[in-house]
Amino acid sequence: MPKDFLKDVADTYDVIVIGSGLAGMTSANILGRAGHRVLLLEQHYKLGGLATWFLRPGGHVFDISLHGFPHGMIKSCRRYWNRDIADRIVQLKNIRFDNPQFSLTTTFNREDFTRLLTTRFGIEHQTVVDFFDTARGMNFYDDQTTTTKQLFDRFFPGRSDVVRLLMEPITYANGSTLEDPAITYGIVFSNFMSKGVFIYEGGTDDLVGRMKKELIKNGVDIAINCGVDRVVVDGGRVTGVEVNGRRIGCRAVVSNANLKTTVLKMVGEDHLDPQFVQDARDVRLNNSSTQVYMALKEGETIDESSGDLFFTSTAEEFRTDLLLSRDITSRTFSFYYPKTRPQKEKKRFAVVSSTNANWSDWANLDEAEYEASKKDLVETTIDALDRYLPGIREKIDHAEAATPRTFQHYTRHETGASFGTKFEGLGVSRALPQQVRGMFHAGSVGIIMSGWLGAINYGVIVSNEVDQLLVQPSPATV
Repeated sequence: MPKDFLKDVADTYDVIVIGSGLAGMTSANILGRAGHRVLLLEQHYKLGGLATWFLRPGGHVFDISLHGFPHGMIKSCRRYWNRDIADRIVQLKNIRFDNPQFSLTTTFNREDFTRLLTTRFGIEHQTVVDFFDTARGMNFYDDQTTTTKQLFDRFFPGRSDVVRLLMEPITYANGSTLEDPAITYGIVFSNFMSKGVFIYEGGTDDLVGRMKKELIKNGVDIAINCGVDRVVVDGGRVTGVEVNGRRIGCRAVVSNANLKTTVLKMVGEDHLDPQFVQDARDVRLNNSSTQVYMALKEGETIDESSGDLFFTSTAEEFRTDLLLSRDITSRTFSFYYPKTRPQKEKKRFAVVSSTNANWSDWANLDEAEYEASKKDLVETTIDALDRYLPGIREKIDHAEAATPRTFQHYTRHETGASFGTKFEGLGVSRALPQQVRGMFHAGSVGIIMSGWLGAINYGVIVSNEVDQLLVQPSPATV
């Protein structure tokens, strides 16, 4: 008999959370802590969404995603999770760049970037101050017609080298491009600029393990291998979900699934206004990425002078089309030292390479072409790394690649969109509760609500709205 993953799940809850990405887990934790009966459903066999990990023979552990996030993550984790988690967040102080235009190392905060821009790039000090102040002053309600390229042209006309320094890390952080609204860049960039780039020391297996423990402590029921087929809507309001052939009742649903999947498939067009359906259809999905995971043999090391995050490129200038091209010119290397991911009695080193990518370049390859392309991705990535770490190929014990198809398979994100949706997705996500009472969405939408900190904070916002709904008298009892 197949295992019944819903065996210990009750028939009704106050709220059901679909998906255990950081936004979903944070919503579930806050609502559970508030005393609501919460069920967290995850279609995969692990919690975490894109903030998760996988194991390989030989004791190799890989984190799925690069771990750079702003200092604000400490405050959010302390307030909405616990101090134990927050205290494990540490700063990365060795961020490197190497490309045809410049090669440098930075602590990636406003003070150091100001120093670099004025002394290394020759920009007037007041111009740098004005740029940072403008980025810091941006908010959700600002003009959306100004593009990021126009923002750069205003302050640094003709300076593609400055654009590269300021833009490339943010593109890797959340998928931003020069063609996106300037506010999608300014808000994220100013968050990083406050105090630099941080990571969770210990790896995502440790992080998600501590989050799961906190969820259980706060009374949240958790069921894995439970993909939701449909959100049940009756009379314009949520009444439950259908999962693994079973219907479970609830007063509210928070979906941490892909926005288009949530609206058009789980809820369904029949329950929504035609214009809202069209708006959802018009939401553009953001790009995806490829990654190469490389683990060193036991006893082999990497000198810490190699950096923590290393942005490399062979392209003459920063261009969005080159960043997404199958003909890879730009790679970000994330170095995992024993202090980054402590393991019992083993001091293991690993490197993860990440490149932004288009779904269309991978989606229609047949199996033979697909496997050959993944192998080529691994080999060319090792060649690129060997330029900086001579002899690294001989030190590698295991290497494998992930593509947009990999992310689509494991997360069910449409087109493997590892950065969610473009900016217009935020409006559709926010308006969903007005279409169906008790139906909420939290996840990577609008680039701003992307990345680890954006996802957690969006989960916070939505959980507060759900809480307000749940403390109201049920319509059936009014």
